[in-house]
Amino acid sequence: MSETVTIDVLVQPRASRARIGPRHDGRIKIAVTAPPVDGEANAAVVELLAKSLGIARSSVEVVAGASSRRKTLRLSGVTAAQIEELLA
Repeated sequence: MSETVTIDVLVQPRASRARIGPRHDGRIKIAVTAPPVDGEANAAVVELLAKSLGIARSSVEVVAGASSRRKTLRLSGVTAAQIEELLA
């Protein structure tokens, strides 16, 4: 059964390595190596989450905060439990 999950994230662009977690102020921290220029960091976040969850990149959508470090993402085809497993 596929679900749609909405998550709040805090993106750290230009990190030394890409990683997911831990939580920061109620948001999931996502570090990416891409710079915050021309949507590169957003694309890196989408790619990292899709790869980590085993879903298509088209199943990850930035629904709010496209030009901010604080973003809201909609993930299709995953459960909230799968998201929590990434943080474990």
